[in-house]
Amino acid sequence: MAQSALIVIDMINTYDHDDAARLIPSVQESLPAVTGLLHRARELDVAVIYVNDNFGQWRSHHGEILETALKGPHADLVRPVAPDDASLFVVKARHSAFYETPLGYLLTQQGVDHVVLCGQVTEQCVLYSALDAHIRHLRVTVARDAVAHIHPDLAEAALRMMERNMGARISPAEDVRF
Repeated sequence: MAQSALIVIDMINTYDHDDAARLIPSVQESLPAVTGLLHRARELDVAVIYVNDNFGQWRSHHGEILETALKGPHADLVRPVAPDDASLFVVKARHSAFYETPLGYLLTQQGVDHVVLCGQVTEQCVLYSALDAHIRHLRVTVARDAVAHIHPDLAEAALRMMERNMGARISPAEDVRF
């Protein structure tokens, strides 16, 4: 039987990078939609998979990544979206959630054929993850209000590309069907 999974991209973040000042307002705006998706997915027993950058810390694991983010000055952006005990976690080092990670294998093992993407950054990691999901023949939904951007114009272009070129369904988080 086909399954959906909610993929939460790079929301466990210290916001200690060059574009953080431009990104944070968009994260703040998208946070209610992300937390709403998390709540609905957990309520429906949909797999929740966090795919997160390792920030170049090659000896780190998901617990350390979360702990570091929660100790940072922007813990208020991390705490509401923190993984629960049922969440799965994949560490990545590049933009795509799939590139040299076990995510594809994990989705196959879970029987997932539909991914719902939320998180950051729309015009970077979300876009590349959507493309990699598409080329793996997964159905893709992107919750428009649950993705954060650095550059609004590029984010809009990225959403249009995902919809037009990848057949992704772009919708408000409240309309996402798992």
